[in-house]
Amino acid sequence: MKGNILTPDGWVHGELRFGARIDAIEGNPVDIESNGDDLILPGFIDVHVHGGAGRDMMEGGDAPHVIAALHAKHGTTSLLATTMTAPPEDIQRALKAIGAACKERGSKEARILGVHLEGPYINAARLGAQPPFAKEATLAEIEAYEALAPMRVITVAPEIHGHLELVRLLADQGVRVQIGHTSGSYEDGVAALEHGAAGFTHLFNAMPGLHHREPGMVGAALAHAQYAEIIPDLLHVHPGAIKVALRSIPQLFCVTDSTAAAGMPDGEYMLGRQVVHKCMGGVRLADGTLAGSTLTMIGALRNLVKIGLSLAEASRRVSTNAADYLGETQRGRIQPGCHADFVVLDRDLNIKAVYIEGEAV
Repeated sequence: MKGNILTPDGWVHGELRFGARIDAIEGNPVDIESNGDDLILPGFIDVHVHGGAGRDMMEGGDAPHVIAALHAKHGTTSLLATTMTAPPEDIQRALKAIGAACKERGSKEARILGVHLEGPYINAARLGAQPPFAKEATLAEIEAYEALAPMRVITVAPEIHGHLELVRLLADQGVRVQIGHTSGSYEDGVAALEHGAAGFTHLFNAMPGLHHREPGMVGAALAHAQYAEIIPDLLHVHPGAIKVALRSIPQLFCVTDSTAAAGMPDGEYMLGRQVVHKCMGGVRLADGTLAGSTLTMIGALRNLVKIGLSLAEASRRVSTNAADYLGETQRGRIQPGCHADFVVLDRDLNIKAVYIEGEAV
């Protein structure tokens, strides 16, 4: 594979040799403006995926495989299957299917690395598009879920009784705990970070905003976070707010928060137990509340470039930072020994090819 290759040390013009893993990179440093060759970037990593291709993770069955195949076509080489706030039996059904999909990647599918449990341990006053099944977390319940599928990220509202102590326990077990769907204050956010919380779920959305006398949860993130998710569909967050977060949070990374409507025409779709409507480029509940997105990671990359990021910086925000966040040292970067996960783009940022663990999608 020849072209302009984005490595951890910068752009190299040359050849990428690979099997299931990257064998070698041969070439010389290059200014990509000096030639018109293809661009080879690390595969995209999305830690917040609810659905796509008309299917929802909460369905169970073969839904995780169908969704992973849809996102692979748009450059996502690995992802976290993300659940909704729901009764335990619904979550268990979803996790059984996700757990099976984690064990065996289907042909031309993104690798499912595990679960992002977005609910039900959130604040009932900040549901957003989540169904009304919020509850207090218990370690026993989470451990039962862990037996069905690997819990990589769990979103919690830290102000709920008992959640701070649970954050500490989960963090000690290697789970990345994110603050989200919360009514908590700046002080609640700082306390959660001190107890081991690692990030914030879709920064700015479903949490108290910044005020100069009440910094709120957004203030806690901007002042103290190393990592946070953000949805760069340019509907959930204004470009100016994205730029504020980019200046404040060193390893901000992008997610799609994609729903069953991703890759589909306008119409009605399911998001957990909620009916959502795709129209005007977004996904909403009947009352107009934003309900996830139709975004894909190639769209996220293009939007970051559109608002002024260099391609190399945009790539880091849709790939490497998320890999680092999850401790995936052999993904999210093009270097010898890493999984051969990469995306080939033309100079207009159209996808020409996607490779997942060496397999052409």
